[in-house]
Amino acid sequence: MLSSSSSGHIGHILVTGGTGFIGSHTVIELLNSGYKVTIVDNFVNSTPESVNRVKEITGKTAEDVTCLKVDLCNKDALEVVFASCGKFDAVIHFAGLKAVGESTKQPLRYFHNNITGTLILMELMEKYECRQIVFSSSATVYGSAPIPYTEDSPVGQGVTNPYGRTKFMIEEIMRDWYKSPQGANWGIVLLRYFNPVGAHPSGRIGEDPNGIPNNLMPYIAQVTVGRREHLTIFGDDYDTEDGTGMRDYIHVVDLAEGHVKAIQLLSKGDAAAAEKKEVKGTQTGALHTFNLGTGQPVSVKQLVSAMEKACGKEIPTVMGPRRAGDLPKFWAATTKAKEELGWVASRTTKDMCEDTWRWQSNNPNGLARSD
Repeated sequence: MLSSSSSGHIGHILVTGGTGFIGSHTVIELLNSGYKVTIVDNFVNSTPESVNRVKEITGKTAEDVTCLKVDLCNKDALEVVFASCGKFDAVIHFAGLKAVGESTKQPLRYFHNNITGTLILMELMEKYECRQIVFSSSATVYGSAPIPYTEDSPVGQGVTNPYGRTKFMIEEIMRDWYKSPQGANWGIVLLRYFNPVGAHPSGRIGEDPNGIPNNLMPYIAQVTVGRREHLTIFGDDYDTEDGTGMRDYIHVVDLAEGHVKAIQLLSKGDAAAAEKKEVKGTQTGALHTFNLGTGQPVSVKQLVSAMEKACGKEIPTVMGPRRAGDLPKFWAATTKAKEELGWVASRTTKDMCEDTWRWQSNNPNGLARSD
């Protein structure tokens, strides 16, 4: 299926959105595993400074990792990358707008950016004969499915926001493409993330959102360094152990390692765990779907308590009403990823909080405004 080096690894990976939180950590793991990386990013919610930190952490140079300012919705600019950077063996596709609340206020922007950008990317991949992709999907595609979510759980039903629907729609686009005669020789891995948190243990890179954080952990982290006055907990009357919502939090380095495993799976061309094509005899590619989570839900109050232990101080909180669309609890079924991808999340909630505190305390104002 894939061209590969003697070590069995794909050589040159295009990473879209590679300067963001998950992207930058994944680039580190790719570089440490011997891959060459080209990043394209429009820096809407990130900064190119992360690439400098990545080079510092890995000891790599511009020969190993290149970063280009490109918007995926600009087909001409993206085609220059494909035409001038040498052949890509695979793509890891992170790029996309991701704020749930914002997506409800700007749905057309989210649909255009996330879906149009993906379509342009896939068109150019086919044109330049790069037919292997790992897609950054989300557990939001499960919507109102029963918990725990397995890869066979129904998707698309009860998805409560445009952001989540863009992930579901992109998955459907990739499935339909794979079922087509042209897409039958593609290798596709859909990775459904749960709740990525934490930071690189060096403390040099971590989650650095522009403006007010939309996710729980970076908000807590900014409270610990005085950038935010307090944390608002939205609802303490859920049917959970302490009344607050429970989520499956996963350390971002575990998540990054999952992407390397996905690339290695494609490089092997192993279709044993693939979803079989409907038309027998035409399949030369493979389509895999995996949950990336711990399978162990943690409540908001539990996460706050763990973060207080990590930073050695009390985190002020106030109670607020439930937010529309929030689920009481959900978590991943992780058996398939363990058995077929060879991946298991190994880092604990304590690790997540200690690494977050190390990152935020060393970089209280984030990447672009630090030393």
